Amino acid sequence: MKNKFFTIRKKELIPFSILFIYIVTRFSGVNWDHGFYFHPDERAIIMTVFNLSFPRSFQEFLSPESPWNPHFFAYGSFPLYLLYTISHLLGILNPTFNSYEFIGHIARPLSAIFDTLTGITLFAMTRKFFSYKIANVAFFLYAISVLPIQLSHFYAVDSILTFFLTLSIFLTILFYKSPTIKSCILLGFTLGMSFVTKASSLIIAPLIIFVFFYVVYVNKKRFKITFLGLVLLISIAIPIVIFQPYSIIDFTEFYRQTSLQSQMAKDPFLFPYTLQFVGKIPYWYEFKNIFLWGLGPIQAIISFFGIIFLTAKAVRNYKKNIPLIIITLFFWIYVIAFGKFAVGFIRYMIPIYPLLALSGAWAIMHFFMLINNGHRKKMLLLFPSSLLVFSLLIYPLSFMHIYTQPNTRLQASEWIQQNVPAGSSIGQEHWDDGIPSFGGERYIIKTLNMYDPDTKEKWIDLNSQFRNLDYVIFASNRLYTPLQKLTDCENLPPGRCYPVTSQYYREMLNEKRGYKIVAEFTSFPTIPIINIPINDTSADENFTVFDHPKVIIFKNIEK
Repeated sequence: MKNKFFTIRKKELIPFSILFIYIVTRFSGVNWDHGFYFHPDERAIIMTVFNLSFPRSFQEFLSPESPWNPHFFAYGSFPLYLLYTISHLLGILNPTFNSYEFIGHIARPLSAIFDTLTGITLFAMTRKFFSYKIANVAFFLYAISVLPIQLSHFYAVDSILTFFLTLSIFLTILFYKSPTIKSCILLGFTLGMSFVTKASSLIIAPLIIFVFFYVVYVNKKRFKITFLGLVLLISIAIPIVIFQPYSIIDFTEFYRQTSLQSQMAKDPFLFPYTLQFVGKIPYWYEFKNIFLWGLGPIQAIISFFGIIFLTAKAVRNYKKNIPLIIITLFFWIYVIAFGKFAVGFIRYMIPIYPLLALSGAWAIMHFFMLINNGHRKKMLLLFPSSLLVFSLLIYPLSFMHIYTQPNTRLQASEWIQQNVPAGSSIGQEHWDDGIPSFGGERYIIKTLNMYDPDTKEKWIDLNSQFRNLDYVIFASNRLYTPLQKLTDCENLPPGRCYPVTSQYYREMLNEKRGYKIVAEFTSFPTIPIINIPINDTSADENFTVFDHPKVIIFKNIEK
């Protein structure tokens, strides 16, 4: 009995050891910007939460003007209400938890918790439908996936959404295997929770419909399945009523904002911050960013091979392997739906990362089965498995270096306080976080409207400013990278062609406009021990501009 107990405990050590990786990678460095909220979506969420308050009566609750109505539907309301509730409960113990400056100390650990729960859900699903060994490898691969690590450091709902979608896949398979009232309620409630986190979760609807009708076909119990369908709809509706009531009460505004988000995904010219996606090649852009930055080349290659072979296996045995069909169907439905968008923020693909980890785990285990060739000598696998683990860890460890350094915007702000005389005039680009982040009251701050159409009037005004400014700051590449590409005026919409602005940026970066680069601040992922930086400036803008943007400070030396 002792030996048996010891064996069980020894097996459990593996997932618990991997869980420690989640704790280190997700929870360390969460205060990376010291409360300045450089992620604009996170900042919008926290500002919205800070302005919420409980209604004083049921009648007030039912009003679209209720203080409980966030009036913000780019994301679902559940993450807002969750953060508000936890911060106010903790505020009973200490009012500091209720302050705008400190609420991020609650928000970001929540993201980290949900992403860790995603890993645990992935482990449970893979263990149940594949094997314990594949589950451990999948658990490990998701733990070291760089994009989930990064998004755990923001409270921008992506980690919460990924958890609910991953759990939905798991529960969909369980519903197929056992279409009971309990499994139906759990699935419906989880689907509803994903919707009140972000409306884009509707992407999973075709998969649920497919499974539901397949269950009808297999069981041939139409009355029971019709009843379960009603239970499913009610279960989906409950979270919406509780956690997003104003999508019903204030439907007009909810519809307007969600329609705008949908329109944005199809039109990169709609907002200045989506101009980076003009010319995006559908699907190629998404897989390129997963390959280079979201996972890194080694893990991405393994995962891509894995999903291809798993899909082939699912197609060959589609009658016998419904769980695999459901998993691969979700993967490809999601990729096809989101990959075709004209706008492709790197975070849009985060829900498929758990499935990429599962696919990579399957590929790794089958690879080692092949090289072992049926032999039981585990020592033969020690060297290649150790080499693989070491290779996979290089990139995530390099990325975590970012959170061991002060944010580049804060470094630049400190440099300004020490080197720029009080009263100096500083030009800051609009649609970007202004620098200095603190102490700005010591300076004369001017806004440079670089996104405005390239008219004669724009440049008369800007050139007048440039002559009188002492410093100009590029707080990131948010403007100068996309605007330098928009010069083909014959094929661009009116007002979205920037030949003069492009020339301005080239001249500034080459120090040909009377401005000299006096300071530059970068924080790249850096390979440990040998300290070789990985230059990721070519990544999707949203991968760099929040937690490690390149900041350039120019000084006017030829007045």
